[in-house]
Amino acid sequence: MKNGTKTEERIVIDERVMVGKPIIKGTRITVEAIIRKLAEGVTTKGILEDYPSLDTKDVMAALEYAAGLIANEEIIPKGRIYA
Repeated sequence: MKNGTKTEERIVIDERVMVGKPIIKGTRITVEAIIRKLAEGVTTKGILEDYPSLDTKDVMAALEYAAGLIANEEIIPKGRIYA
């Protein structure tokens, strides 16, 4: 993986923590929270300031996890068929 990030070592799903949402291992910080902050324009540095228990590889793992979900998503077009 890029930047030496091993997503499967950093992102975990445990139904007992945050209702089973993907989180950064050893925290209650969800992948969703990190992605939303990035979407709001918060920098990686800003996220690390907000969540001092994280490091850059955790933020990159969250992005890789989200990208993996999108890459494997099946899209069914509504009303339009592309040839």
